[in-house]
Amino acid sequence: INWIATKFLYHSFLALISLSFGGAIGLMFLMLGCALPVYDKYWPLFLLFFYILAPIPYSISRRIVDDTDSASNACKELALFLTTGIVVSAFGLPIIFARADVIAWGACALVLTGNVVIFATILGFFLVVGSNDDFSWQQW
Repeated sequence: INWIATKFLYHSFLALISLSFGGAIGLMFLMLGCALPVYDKYWPLFLLFFYILAPIPYSISRRIVDDTDSASNACKELALFLTTGIVVSAFGLPIIFARADVIAWGACALVLTGNVVIFATILGFFLVVGSNDDFSWQQW
């Protein structure tokens, strides 16, 4: 039984390190799109609000909805719809900034790359937390 616990802790530790690394890489791309001397505009930092808001609807619906029912749930569907709207807005804002010549297209590309990495990290977090193993992250 001891080797099972060790394997489980190693898997959980590896998942946590991978998620931290993904978040750091995504934020690095966002900061590069803002702070490189060629670009030097900090408007893309408004995307931090989207990064904070994106997991909130789904987290709330997971607390409210009972997952024992296999049928679709209106609360869960609304949460997925709101989350999708937030994610699409996060991808649209840098493009609008670039089209309006607020930021350069190179900065837009860096910010969009950071968006892909950050939202993949958020998705990975929910996949790790949502897996039905004995790991007790459910109190989050």
